[in-house]
Amino acid sequence: MPENAPWEYTLYIPNDVRAVTVARRTLRLILTMHGLIHLTDTAELLAAELVSNAVRHTKGPAALRVRWSAGVLRIGAWDADPEPPEPPGELGVLGEEGRGLALVKACADLWGWQPVARHGNRGKCVWCELTAA
Repeated sequence: MPENAPWEYTLYIPNDVRAVTVARRTLRLILTMHGLIHLTDTAELLAAELVSNAVRHTKGPAALRVRWSAGVLRIGAWDADPEPPEPPGELGVLGEEGRGLALVKACADLWGWQPVARHGNRGKCVWCELTAA
């Protein structure tokens, strides 16, 4: 597969905190296999925060979505709750809780969320992007 060819993976996970570790390790393997090891540490941190929020703050299943296109890695976490995520606070002022999206905001080049309605399923996808450079 050419290095610049776009690709996409989706890992469906149960509502279980152990799924965060499964998602991180799967993402590391994907990035290693595609020669993007230099993005792995930051990507793992971002994916863990997004998936953790999806699992901890919703009751249904979730999914990790990873896409590479035009030198940009997009990491997203889908969950079945259509409500928007809480806005991120400032890292220096937050306690143990509420740091997830603040970390995403600080470490990603871009982040956001969007409502999702596919195949009769409703929910949202919270995503972030890392550029290869």
